Amino acid sequence: MQVIETLAEGLKREIKVVIPAKDMESKLNERLADVKDKVRINGFRPGKVPPAHLKKVYGKSIMADLVNEIVRDQPTQILSSRGEKSATQPEINMTEDKDEAEKILAAQQDFEFTLSYEVLPPIELKSNKGIKVTREVVDISDDEVNEQVLKVAESARDYAEKKGKAANGDRVKMDYVGKVDGVAFDGGTDQDAELVLGSGRFIPGFEDQLVGVKAGDEKTITVTFPADYPAKNLAGKEATFDVTVKEVAAPADVEINDELAKKLGLESADRLKEIVRGQIESQYGSLTRQKLKRQILDQLDEMYKFETPSKLVEAEYNGIWNQVSNDLAQSGKTFEDEDTTEEKAREEYQKLAERRVRLGLVLSEIGEKAGVEVSEDEMQRAIYEQLRQYPGQEKQILEFFRSQPGAAASIRAPIFEEKVIDHLLTEIAVTDKKVTKEELLADEEGEGAEKADAKKAAPKKKAAAKAESSPDAAEGEEAAPKKKAAPKKKASEDSAE
Repeated sequence: MQVIETLAEGLKREIKVVIPAKDMESKLNERLADVKDKVRINGFRPGKVPPAHLKKVYGKSIMADLVNEIVRDQPTQILSSRGEKSATQPEINMTEDKDEAEKILAAQQDFEFTLSYEVLPPIELKSNKGIKVTREVVDISDDEVNEQVLKVAESARDYAEKKGKAANGDRVKMDYVGKVDGVAFDGGTDQDAELVLGSGRFIPGFEDQLVGVKAGDEKTITVTFPADYPAKNLAGKEATFDVTVKEVAAPADVEINDELAKKLGLESADRLKEIVRGQIESQYGSLTRQKLKRQILDQLDEMYKFETPSKLVEAEYNGIWNQVSNDLAQSGKTFEDEDTTEEKAREEYQKLAERRVRLGLVLSEIGEKAGVEVSEDEMQRAIYEQLRQYPGQEKQILEFFRSQPGAAASIRAPIFEEKVIDHLLTEIAVTDKKVTKEELLADEEGEGAEKADAKKAAPKKKAAAKAESSPDAAEGEEAAPKKKAAPKKKASEDSAE
């Protein structure tokens, strides 16, 4: 077998592989010898089939198997012998000429194919001692805990049906149909909807017009959708809602005590406060880590500059762009609406894709050298979390992970990345800094790249009357979203994935 390098430009490689026809024939004869005692052909005793006849009957199919095995196994062996790692699955090209293919299967012509791939760039790791980060820490006050416990209590409070008019704080149960220009619109209809007046859940003006209604009332409410409403077909438009009031209920007094805790499945009010404090700590901890990770990635990005495999960058860019395009389609907005152009956005996301790929390779190298591994227990827990998000579809999801090798890799990658960050935090200089809640939640200034939360909820579709407020989440490692540019709302530099 001949292995000839025909291209070596930057990270790109092309290898021509030639297996002489005589070698293919030799392999074919070995396979035929193996099967001669196993096959059954009418007119011949077992093991007595003439080689020429055996070759005529089974030669082509066995040779096809040989070709497939060579194409499957040789690329890995060739790369290993060359001391190279391919950034993606090597592209394999062979003749498409039917006559040539027939000659190869008949062992009358050399079997040739080419491997095209990009190698992973060599990365010489640098010392991490120069990396310095600031860890922002917030002290959680008893007042803040009590404030959140009060919100929990209010959400769990009882309501009792009342006679008379609805006031702010009362809960109204209703059916409604929303219309624009007299025509009902998608998402504008609901039945048995419950709304606490004054909660601000619905668009401005809707709740105010329900103050004073009674059970059995029918009322038409007129409101104007905000100009920046996510559904562009409704933004800025006047709409009417035909409302039928089914019930008015008054709230019971809120009391934070052991009885409330037991209603929530806890043993005491102290345990409730303990859990709420833990949740606040977790939320602030996620924000703290997100900012910490951003600082690490920014400094690694400055430390390492090298050519990135174009195929990896292309795949990353396509993933980002598809997400951005879907966001635009869902919001009904254009790049012009966000003071940018498609060309500028593409340039920005191309740079982001290159950064992510570069940082991913750096973190992978750091993790490999440090012996970072993702355990099976960690994988199982991550997959379980996926299952929890899709109740009723557990079987399909498990089958997907079993049948798609890349699916498991997509679960493993973020876990590995976080473990590498944990490793780096043991080597770099970390300075704790006490900050206020407002300082922790504030957007970092002076950063030009988008930092939107990729997990931010899409606009609700069920009831268009509802206000589309979606507080910035602190999940994962995404930084708080900038409010200016909607097309940028799903790409983040706070990840190397």
